Amino acid sequence: MKNILVLVTFFASLCVYAQNKYNGKVVDVNNQPLAQATIQSQINLQNAVVSDSHGEFSISLEEDTGVVIKFIGYQTVTKTLSKGENIIVLAYNDEALEEVVISASRETQKRKEVPASISVIASKNITETKAFGIDQLVNNVPGVLMSTSRAASNEQHFMSVRSPISTKSLFLYVEDGLPVRPTAVFNHNALLEMNDVAFHRLEVLKGPASSIYGSEAIGGSFNFITKNPTRDFSGHAGFQINDMGLTRYELELSKYANEKVGFYIGVQSTQRNDGPVEHSDYEKFALTFKNVNHLSSTLNWTNVFDIIDYRSDMAGSISESDYSGGNYESDQTFTKRAAFSFRFRSTLDKIWNAQNKTAFNFVFRKNEMGQTPSYRIRQFRNSGQLTGFGSGEINENSFSSVVGLVQHKIDFDFAKSTLIVGSSLDYSPQDYVAETIAVMVDTATGQNTGYTLNSGDYILNYDASILNYAGYFQYEINPIEALKVTASLRYDGFEYDYNNLVDGVAGPKDSKNTYRNVSPKLGANYNLTEKLGLYANYSNGFTPPQTSTLYRNSFVGVGGDVFDLKPSSYDNFEIGTYLRLSNTLKADVAVYLLEGKNTLVTLRDENDEFFNANVGKTRSYGLEYGIKYSPVETLTISHNGSFAKHRYVDFFDRGVDYSNTDRETAPKLLGTSKIAYRPQAIKGLLLSVTHELVGKYNTSFEDQIDHGDGTFDTAIYDGHNVFNALVSYNAKHFEVWAHALNIFDELYAARASYNRFRRENGYVIGNPRAFHLGVKYKF
Repeated sequence: MKNILVLVTFFASLCVYAQNKYNGKVVDVNNQPLAQATIQSQINLQNAVVSDSHGEFSISLEEDTGVVIKFIGYQTVTKTLSKGENIIVLAYNDEALEEVVISASRETQKRKEVPASISVIASKNITETKAFGIDQLVNNVPGVLMSTSRAASNEQHFMSVRSPISTKSLFLYVEDGLPVRPTAVFNHNALLEMNDVAFHRLEVLKGPASSIYGSEAIGGSFNFITKNPTRDFSGHAGFQINDMGLTRYELELSKYANEKVGFYIGVQSTQRNDGPVEHSDYEKFALTFKNVNHLSSTLNWTNVFDIIDYRSDMAGSISESDYSGGNYESDQTFTKRAAFSFRFRSTLDKIWNAQNKTAFNFVFRKNEMGQTPSYRIRQFRNSGQLTGFGSGEINENSFSSVVGLVQHKIDFDFAKSTLIVGSSLDYSPQDYVAETIAVMVDTATGQNTGYTLNSGDYILNYDASILNYAGYFQYEINPIEALKVTASLRYDGFEYDYNNLVDGVAGPKDSKNTYRNVSPKLGANYNLTEKLGLYANYSNGFTPPQTSTLYRNSFVGVGGDVFDLKPSSYDNFEIGTYLRLSNTLKADVAVYLLEGKNTLVTLRDENDEFFNANVGKTRSYGLEYGIKYSPVETLTISHNGSFAKHRYVDFFDRGVDYSNTDRETAPKLLGTSKIAYRPQAIKGLLLSVTHELVGKYNTSFEDQIDHGDGTFDTAIYDGHNVFNALVSYNAKHFEVWAHALNIFDELYAARASYNRFRRENGYVIGNPRAFHLGVKYKF
C-alpha cells in the first residue's frame, strides 16, 4: 500500500511538473489591448484560450511549448511563452485579402474567405468623405446607386443594386447585423431612419444574401456597423451648413466608465428651410446610445438603442417643361411625411472555448409613419384642361416588433472547417389606415393649394400580424490550403393574419396568407497567392409580398378575396476576382447573372391608380469593378463602375407583349471616379474631385408611346455627369471642410419616369451648383 501511495505521488508530481501556467497580454502596435484573440498550443490544438477585455490570458502548457496567437485582421504570431508576463504585439495586416468583414455570415471573416462581391467603407473612408448624406458613402461601392434629390435634401431616396432605380423591396438594411425593419413592412426610405453620426463602418454585400439574412436581400444588403466606446474620453461637436437651406448640428461622446463598462452616444439635429425646390423643408433628430459590458473574459453584453424623429415636406416630381426650363417650383403645398422610429438591440456574446461561441440577440422595434403622399395626388382634367379639383389621401402606418435570434459557431480541426447554425423569430403586428382627401387645384399655376379630409371615406383600415420564423446553417471547409468552399441553406416561414376593420366599406375581406421558402447558397474561394484570389457562387434570394401591396390592390373590390401576389424569387450566378499589387494597386471585379421569377412591378390602371403585379420573368446581368491606384503616397486615384442590362424576359401589360425588352429606369452605366491629393507640405490637408456618372435609361416601356400614325417611341432620360470637389483640413482638435457640389451646374434628375396619361416624363430634380461647409471640434 505504501508503494502504491509513493507511485501516485510521483505521477502527480510529474503532471504538475509537465503542466505550467503561463500568463500574458495581447496588444496592438499602439499598446491597445486586443480582446478575444486566440492563444493556441502548437502541439495540442484542443488547448486554446481567448484574451479578455484587457487583452490578458492564462494558459496551461507543457514546458518549452510554443503557442500560436491569432486575431483576425492582424498578422499571426508564433511564440514560445516564458515565465512571468508575456507581452505579445500583433501588427495589423493591411493586405487586401486580409480585409475583415462580418456581413457575409454575421461572424468576423477575412475577405478572401467570402465567395461573394462585398465592399467595405472603413472608418477612415467615412471620416475623409465628409458625407452629409448616406448616398455620398454608398455610391462609392461598384454597382450601387442611392439616388436622392440633394436639392430637396430631405434624405428620401431611390435605390439601385443589380436592379432598376426603384422603391421595391430588393435591398436589406441592417444595423450591426440585424434588420432595421421587419419582413413585409419594407420602406425604400428606411435609410432616413438611420443616424450616420454613429457609423463606424459600412459593408455592402451584393447579390442575394437570403441564406443568412432571409428575404429582401436580393440586390444587396447594407450593414451599418455602429461605433464602439473608446477607452479614453473622446468625441466631437460639429456644425454644417449649405446654400440649399440645410443646417446640421451633431455631438458625439465616448468613454469607458471603468475597465468593463463603456458608453457611446451620437446625436444629430438637422433642419432644412427655403431651398432651391419649393415645399421641401424637413427636420430630423437622431440619437444612438450604445453600452458595452465585459461581464467576463468570455461573456460580453451589448445594448444599443436608436431614436429617429423625422418630418419632411414631399415636393414630388416636376413636369417636363419645368425641368427643361430650370423651374424648380413644386406643384405641392401640403404633402408631407412624418416618421418616428425606436429600435432597441441587446446582444449577449458567449465564448465557450476557442472552438465554440454563441450570440443571443433580442430586438424591439416601434415605428410610426404618417403621410399625405405627393405620389397619390391626382389632378382632374376635362378635355386636357385642369378643372380645379383633384384627389389624394392621408395614410398612417405603424408597427411594433419583437425579434429573437440565436447563432452558434463551431470551429473544427478538420480542414479548418466551420459550422454556423442559427434560428430567428420575428413577430410584428401592424396597423394601417388610409382615407381620401378632396384636393383644390389652382388652374392658373397647376399647384395643389389645399385639401379637405373625406372623413370615413376609407381606402383601407386594417390590422395585420406578421410572423416570420426561420432556421439556417452555413458550413465552410478548406479541402486544401488555397481553397475554401461555403455551403448555406435557410428555411423561412411567413404567416400574415389580415383583419379588415371596415368590412363592407373598403378593402378586401379578412385573410390569412402563408408563404414558405428554402434559400440555398454554394460558393468557393481560390486564392492563387496572398495578393490574388478568385471566387464563384450560386445563391437564391426571395421576397414575399409586402402587406401594403398585398392588401391594397386595384384588382380587389370591397369585400373581395385578397389578390394573392406571389413571392418573387431570384437565382444569382456570379464569378469574381480580387487582387492587390504591392501597396499601389487594388482591384475587385465581379460578373453576375440574376434571373428573376414573379418579379413585382408597379403599374397604373386606366384611372391613373397605382397597382402591383407579378411579371413572368426578368433578367439582369452585368460587370462591376472597383480600381484604386496610388502611384505615390500623396495621390490616390479610384474608379468604381458597372455595366449592366436589365430585361423583361416574359411580361405582358394590358395585352401588350413587352417580353425581351429593356426595363425602365435601368441605366446601363454607373460610375464614381475620385482623385484625392494629400500634399506633404501641409499635413492634414486633403483635396479631392469626384465625378458621378449615371448613363442613359428608358423611362417608359419600350415602344410604349403610340403616336397614332403607326409609329411608336420610347421615352428616355439622357443620363448625367456631375462633378463635385472637397477641401478639408484636419488639425489636432479641429476639422474644417468645404464641398462644391455640381461644379458645372448641370441640370440633372435623381430619377425620371414616364407618365402615360400626361405623355411626358416627370423628374425628381438633382441639385444645382451649391456649397456646403462644415466644422468639427474633437475632444
